Amino acid sequence: MLLKKQNILTAEAKKPICYDVCYREDETPKPIVLFCHGYKGFKDWGTWDLVAEAFAEAGFFFLKFNFSHNGGTVEDPIDFPDLEAFANNNFSKELDDLDRILHFISSENEFSPQLNSEKISLIGHSRGGGIVLIKAEEDERVQKVVTWAGVCDFKLRFQEGTDSFKEWQKKGITYIENTRTKQQLPHYIQFYEDFIANEERFTIKRAVQNLSKPQLIIQGDDDPTVTIKEAEALHFWNPKSTLKIIENGDHVFGGTHPWTEEELPTALKKVVAESSTFIK
Repeated sequence: MLLKKQNILTAEAKKPICYDVCYREDETPKPIVLFCHGYKGFKDWGTWDLVAEAFAEAGFFFLKFNFSHNGGTVEDPIDFPDLEAFANNNFSKELDDLDRILHFISSENEFSPQLNSEKISLIGHSRGGGIVLIKAEEDERVQKVVTWAGVCDFKLRFQEGTDSFKEWQKKGITYIENTRTKQQLPHYIQFYEDFIANEERFTIKRAVQNLSKPQLIIQGDDDPTVTIKEAEALHFWNPKSTLKIIENGDHVFGGTHPWTEEELPTALKKVVAESSTFIK
């Protein structure tokens, strides 16, 4: 089994994307799983390497990547040295990044002998869940979609009308503390403006109601960040979807950063098993 870290995907006039791949090296073309991290997330967080290995052991080609404007850099993909990029991130950029990854993995590349590009599934965690649902609905290359503690509504998170929102509009910038690094992470108002300009596309409810592909919703019952109500809303909007509630599952299903154990936490093992079975 190979875990190849810190590959770089470049494109003219765009920031590079750092990605990792994990797969069992043999002559068999494998179904592809693309993993999207969430808000303030990154591909090297805590348990994600072990998740990649678990999917590879189950017979998949697993690719995880950093969104180009997540605040990391090629030299430092884990922390957030590029706060200007973070401030300029938005849903349009993240969907474009995912499209770049899809184009790369669907085209001739160094991994092609290992790939079955007719079988591509997306997994998204938290905010990444919203991103993969939108992309799955609009892109015929995607066959199945899975969300782990996935959000159901981007607009609600802007908290329009609150004093803090009005202050953001007035100043053009607001800050959110990163509890891990203690940085004050900036958001330019362009993030909200980009959403408004593309609100129909970015409405997760619309995407889910129009989704014609198999959808798995995985949600922990002890998640303080994304509640079960959000998972139930996703399931209600698409009654053909499958909803799995993970007992004692928090927002990261027992993981932490850094993760020093050799095995996945119990809740995340269940998440990986449910996801692997569904995609197969």
